[in-house]
This record gives sequence, structure tokens and C-alpha cells, in this order.
Amino acid sequence: MRRGRPTKSNIRQNIIEILFFIGKAYGYLIHKIYKQIFPGCTREVIYYHLKKGIKLGEFEIEEIKQEKGDYSWGVIVEKKYYKLGPNAKPILLAYEITNMTPMINGSIILMKF
Repeated sequence: MRRGRPTKSNIRQNIIEILFFIGKAYGYLIHKIYKQIFPGCTREVIYYHLKKGIKLGEFEIEEIKQEKGDYSWGVIVEKKYYKLGPNAKPILLAYEITNMTPMINGSIILMKF
């Protein structure tokens, strides 16, 4: 019997499912989509699982973009875009995301699943 905490996580598996369908996304967008599909969890938990998934090879950082804007913390934001890594194993849950429509304000609604 192995000692220690198991590396399997339902939250991380759900993130794998999301990235399987959308390809790549930055952390906050993953969090917004996650909240629409699954029971709520905090943004911090999503970021924790993204970091842990990188260590396990389930996610990779595809690119890091710096975007300018008028934010409460300053004028520049850094967005890390994540994609599936070699150890990701999507299990394709019973739902299927068939249509994703961007809204005018840049958020995404999942139309049918």
C-alpha cells in the first residue's frame, strides 16, 4: 500500500475535461467555466490544481501573455495559458459541451451540456 496522500483529484480531473473541449485557457477563464458546470469552488483552488497538475504533467503552460488595461492593481496583467499535458487522461464525463458562444463582454456561456 502506498503511503501519503493520493494524487488523484476530482477538481483537477474536471479541469482536464474542460481543457479537452476548449484546448487552451488562462486560469480565470477556467474558473469561470468550472463554476458554470460543476459545484462552486474558489479561484484559489483552481490555481492550486493548475500548479499541481503542471508538476504531475497533466497540464502545460502554452504561453504567457502580458495584456495592458485599467486594473485595480495596475496597468498590466499576466495571463498564463494552460493546455493538456502528456499525463492528462480525459474520461469524457456523461455530458458533452456542444456549443460555446462568446458574449459581448468577453465571458463565455456554455449553451448545451
